[in-house]
Parts: sequence; structure tokens; C-alpha cells
Amino acid sequence: MGRNKKKCSAIILAAGVGRRMNSTIPKQFMKLGGKPVLYYALQTFQESFINELVLVTGAAEIDFCKREIVDKYGFDKVKAVVAGGKERYHSVYEGLKAVGDGDYVFIHDGARPFVELDMLERAYIEVEKSNACVIAVKAKDTVKIADKEGFVKTTPDRNLVWQVQTPQVFEFQAIKKAHEMIMDRDDIMITDDAMVYEAAFEKPVKLVEGSYENIKITTPEDMEIARIFLQKRINN
Repeated sequence: MGRNKKKCSAIILAAGVGRRMNSTIPKQFMKLGGKPVLYYALQTFQESFINELVLVTGAAEIDFCKREIVDKYGFDKVKAVVAGGKERYHSVYEGLKAVGDGDYVFIHDGARPFVELDMLERAYIEVEKSNACVIAVKAKDTVKIADKEGFVKTTPDRNLVWQVQTPQVFEFQAIKKAHEMIMDRDDIMITDDAMVYEAAFEKPVKLVEGSYENIKITTPEDMEIARIFLQKRINN
């Protein structure tokens, strides 16, 4: 299915500490259905058209990841396990340096276990056209923009509001250059990869339909929902 695709790499981010999980175990290593949360995202990318994977984790977890996840489950597409940085975009940059080169790169949160193969296909089709795209879903709820005092300032049109997920996909050299351009800036708050691209080039990023099951596990309630989604997949 992916024989004619250009070279695609993926950076899987697994360097979070999971403070909101109220656990001493980082969320990406907590067990879901008997396997680490991180296993599921890696498995999808392993089965996909992606050529190679770089796993970014905490410096203290590198050996654990190699032994208990990469080697144990036979993820032979993982070419490197590297230490992350202070902020998310620092971690992504470490991953980009480990990738080295290629045509497109998929950047994904290891704490999102339910990424799907067809999502990756849709993102690939779009990134070939636009050079930058992100998986996202339309907001179900009305969103309010507040002022600093907590009063409603504006109510954006719900039809125009999307919740951004991962993977976020870019032409490789462009996103690497974008990270180099913003690395020393302290005038912007960066919370996802699209913001790096937007801040560096002032170009829009295309939204690609994701899934409401593509949740990021952040709190104990998310783990309960993830167990339901996993059981549903097992039953199907």
C-alpha cells in the first residue's frame, strides 16, 4: 500500500512525567490491557508505511525503553531511542536530529494509544499537498475565550473550532529549520508542533480529520476511557 510513498519517519514522544496521573510511573509506561500505553502507538506505526521510528524519552528511561518495549515487542523500525529536552519542542528537535534526513516526518504523542492506520494515510495525502498538516477533530462543545479575570470575552463559531491531536506531519527539512529558527525565542508559548511551523514561517497548517477515540492519556479518568476503547477494539 505504501510502496510508492516517499521516505517517512516518525518521532514518538514518550518523555512526559505524568504529574496529573497521580502516579510514580510515567503515563506512557502504565499498563493498558497488560501492555504499556506506549506499546499501542508504536505497534500502529510499526505496521504502517512509515520507514523508521525515533523514540524520545527521559534520559533515565532510555535503557528501559530499549529493553522492555523496543526489544521485547520486536519494534524493529525503531532506529534510535534518545533523551528529550526541557520543553516539548526541545524533545522534538532531539528526535529530528536523530532522524537525520528524509521527506516527511510524523510527530506523535506516545500517550495517544489509539492512532489509526487510516489517519496516517490521510495525513500523508495532505502533507504531500501542503507540506504541513495536523490530525484534529471538530469541537463538540461551545468554546468560550476568557479575559484575564475569567469573564467571557468572545464565543468563536463552533463550526470553526477544532481540537488538535497528533500525529502532526511536516516536510522534514521545513520543520527542522522551523525548530532551529525558534529555538532561542522566548516571546512565544509553544504547545504543539504546528505552532513551531506557524511561528517560524507564518504559514497556515492544514487540519486533517482524526478520531474522537484518539485521546491523550493525561489523567486517571483518561485511563478508564482508554480501557473501554481498547475492549471495544478487542471485541471487534
